[in-house]
Amino acid sequence: MVFITHSLKNAALKAIARFMLVMCVGACLLWAPATSAAASTEITQLRTERAEDGVYLSAIVRFDVPAVVEDALLKGIALFFVVEADIYRDRWYWTDPRVASAARTLRLAYQPLTGRWRVNIVSGLITSSSGLRATLNQNYETLPEALSAIQRLARWKIAEASEVEADAAYTLVLNFRLDLSQLPRPFQIGVAGQRDWSISAEVRDRLRLTPAPPAVEGAR
Repeated sequence: MVFITHSLKNAALKAIARFMLVMCVGACLLWAPATSAAASTEITQLRTERAEDGVYLSAIVRFDVPAVVEDALLKGIALFFVVEADIYRDRWYWTDPRVASAARTLRLAYQPLTGRWRVNIVSGLITSSSGLRATLNQNYETLPEALSAIQRLARWKIAEASEVEADAAYTLVLNFRLDLSQLPRPFQIGVAGQRDWSISAEVRDRLRLTPAPPAVEGAR
C-alpha cells in the first residue's frame, strides 16, 4: 500500500510539473511582443495527375519556422499541420458543388531524451494527439530534415477516378495551415494574434490534370 501511494504521488507531481511548464511557456508567449510580419508561407511546384485509380497531387510548401515557434518545439510542445484539398466542379448556373475532398494531419514533435525529431502523418483530420492513427512515423536527426517531410507532398491521392470526369471543368482549392487549436490551452491564449504563429497558405486554381507517367517494366 505504501509503494502504491508513493507511486501515485510521484505521478501526480510529474503531471503538475508538466502542467506548470506549459503554463510558464504559455505565459511567456502571452507577454511576448507581436512581430511586425507574418511568417511567409508559399505553395509551389503544384502538380495534379490522373491515374487509373484516381487523382494525385504533388506540391512543395515553403515556410520557415520562427524562433519563437522553434523554442516551443524544443520545450516539448508538438505542432499539428493540416493540409486539405477540395475539388469543385465548375457550374455557371449555380454554386459549384464539391465533388471530392481529402485531408491529412502532420504532427511535428521534438524528443528531448533522444535529441531527435518525430513526424507523424495521419490520413484525415484529428481532434487530439490521442486520436493519432499514423500511416507514417519517421524520426529525423535535425529540424530541417523533419520539416522537409512535412513540406513535401508527393503523389497524395485526393480523389477517386470516378469522382472527376475527363471532359468536365474543375477548380482545385489546396489549403495548408498550422492548427493552433491543437496547442495546449495556455498556448492558445498566448499565441492569439501573434503573427509568428500564422503559418498558412492557400491556392485556388483550375484543376489541370496531366496523365500519369507510364509504368516502367522491370528488367527481365
